[in-house]
Amino acid sequence: MTEDQKDDQPEESPEEQAADETPEDLDAAISEEISAEAAADDAAEEDRPPTYEELASEIAALKDQLLRALAEAENVRRRTEREKADASKYAIANFARSVLSVADNLRRAMESVGEEARQANEDLNNLYVGIEMTANEIDTVYEQFGIKPVEALGKKFDHNFHQAMFEIEDPSRPAGMVVQEMQRGYVIQDRLLRPAMVGVSKGGPKMEEPKPEEAPVEDVAKGSDKAAGAKSSAYAKQSDAADREAEGASPEVVKEL
Repeated sequence: MTEDQKDDQPEESPEEQAADETPEDLDAAISEEISAEAAADDAAEEDRPPTYEELASEIAALKDQLLRALAEAENVRRRTEREKADASKYAIANFARSVLSVADNLRRAMESVGEEARQANEDLNNLYVGIEMTANEIDTVYEQFGIKPVEALGKKFDHNFHQAMFEIEDPSRPAGMVVQEMQRGYVIQDRLLRPAMVGVSKGGPKMEEPKPEEAPVEDVAKGSDKAAGAKSSAYAKQSDAADREAEGASPEVVKEL
């Protein structure tokens, strides 16, 4: 076909051109248009100032992050203070546990010397007094560092502070009572340093829990009507005395219960 023949042919309409394009070309063109529109929308979105709701939401999120950070900092501070306090209280726990055997040996030495032997030998008695003074000094040092012995004999067995080594059949004593102590236990501050090794009774009646003591009461005044049976606590008597003193009368002496 010559150039003149090409010029003589009519131009194709857009519909005819679209009909001549393949599906792949159409998909590419649509994708380009969608990308261009998305880019235009993004540019418009960036240029648009934030709305009040968006600003309020961002402020709430930042406030929540700030509160969480402050709470975490406070928790770290409290945990650090607690660890510091525990370190100051219980730092000597291992050392104190090792030194307890010294007091045990001194106590065994004192128990091995009878009263008659001390009276018969003055040198032995002087030695005993020296050992006793040393043991007392150790107990004083223990108390300075918060180390105290565990009360065991005559108490109800408590697995938190006592370690049962054996049981003793004794129907005359309540079951579960500590009747023998082989090794003294100790606590440091409010923690157990070493449990007391004890012997526990069995075969007797069940040990009752101690009842809370009731507050004693006194008569309101001497010479009151005994048939009425009026009673008053010491606090009430002190209040009456204060009222009489305020009125100018001589206050009565309130006896301690």
